[in-house]
Amino acid sequence: MKLLDKSELIKNHEITALENLEQFCNNIDANNGRYNAFLEINKNSAIDCASNIDSRINNDETVGKLAGLVVGIKSNINVEDFHITAASKTLENYLGSYDATVIKRIKEEDGIIIGMTNMDEFAAGSSTETSYFGHTENPVALGRIPGGSSGGSAVAVAAEMCDLAIGSDTGGSIRNPASHCGLIGFKPTYGMVSRQGLMDLAMSFDQIGPFARDPGGAALMLEVIAGYDKTECTSLDLKIPNFTNSVKNCEDSIKGMRVGVVKQFFEVSDDKIVNIIEESIDKMKEMGAEVVELSFDYIDLCLPTYYLINYVEFFSATRKYDGRKYGNRIEDVCGEEVLRRIHMGSYISQKEFSGRYYKKALQARSLIKREVNKLINDVDVMVGPTVPKLPHKIGTTLDPLDMYSYDVLTVIANLAGIPAASTPAGDVRGIPVGLQIQSKPLDDAKIIGMMAALDVMD
Repeated sequence: MKLLDKSELIKNHEITALENLEQFCNNIDANNGRYNAFLEINKNSAIDCASNIDSRINNDETVGKLAGLVVGIKSNINVEDFHITAASKTLENYLGSYDATVIKRIKEEDGIIIGMTNMDEFAAGSSTETSYFGHTENPVALGRIPGGSSGGSAVAVAAEMCDLAIGSDTGGSIRNPASHCGLIGFKPTYGMVSRQGLMDLAMSFDQIGPFARDPGGAALMLEVIAGYDKTECTSLDLKIPNFTNSVKNCEDSIKGMRVGVVKQFFEVSDDKIVNIIEESIDKMKEMGAEVVELSFDYIDLCLPTYYLINYVEFFSATRKYDGRKYGNRIEDVCGEEVLRRIHMGSYISQKEFSGRYYKKALQARSLIKREVNKLINDVDVMVGPTVPKLPHKIGTTLDPLDMYSYDVLTVIANLAGIPAASTPAGDVRGIPVGLQIQSKPLDDAKIIGMMAALDVMD
């Protein structure tokens, strides 16, 4: 059942909010022990919320856009009275004392928050294997990673433990697990969704966005969480599009669209993934799209630029975790990947090295952003693989560069600040493969419409 259809059934009381919640609670009881998607569940609070929604619907009172829908939240986003650990021993006992802006908006629209999802520790990873609370398993490709760092949120949706989930995307942390788990994952234009209440990995890259099983779900959640926030310095003051209309009126979204295909996106990707993405492009042609071949000569520059800036911003963000006011001192208890990024960020930040590395990375970022904008100005969207390789088996030893290579195609959108999404394109021997769609800043609705049109075609 499509999520927009389910939403209407709940509002019409053909399905009660409590019935919807109970189904997910049963799935959590049956499956979370294996998949480890949720780190914390609060059934009592969720039941109270669902009962209240049902009562208001019975009394013909107004309810919100998310009424009765069950939502999981990544554990680096503040939710009052839940443990906000960022999957780290550093904050294992930290209880959220307030709601992030996106959480306030979800609650105002009657979304039912069921719990906090697993992730790579402090969002430093691409596999959800670095969590202090244990790895998360991919329910669609058993024995393999779900991707990361928002792997718990992806798995919670893929394993039908909730209707929707929220993640954060610094260099692909929503799109990467969406691809591996066969979901929709959306990174909005930088500044469209407030970051207030999000624990930073790298503040100039981070964006909060939704996971859903279909484009309508992503559109509905994005409609709720997007919008200006005067308390957050990166927030854009703009009118938010009606994203759900982009889904409902998607029939001709692709007809006449200029679709950019960047050859380098395919050159760095596995052949089996390339074959699937080329099939999706053929579908777009059948639907009336004009395919335009593009070239991006700076792809080799993107990953090192992203990680050099990431290291420095992460090092700065972690200085507050000194164990004095709350939690433990991060360097004393964190995992290997977090410690690597702290040490690298500290090194690069030193005065004698900043000019050699960090300032050069900022210059490279400006170049990349300029060149990406040139590419995308000639087309409506750019398409290609979301991730260049299939997810590895859990427990496989990878060196850091191999792990970072998962992000080579997703960091581009974060470096440039443009919207990007992953939508299911097919599978390789049962392992999902995602199609990445990127567009101009503030053209988020165009991506939603395109995903919906492809979904209808399937």
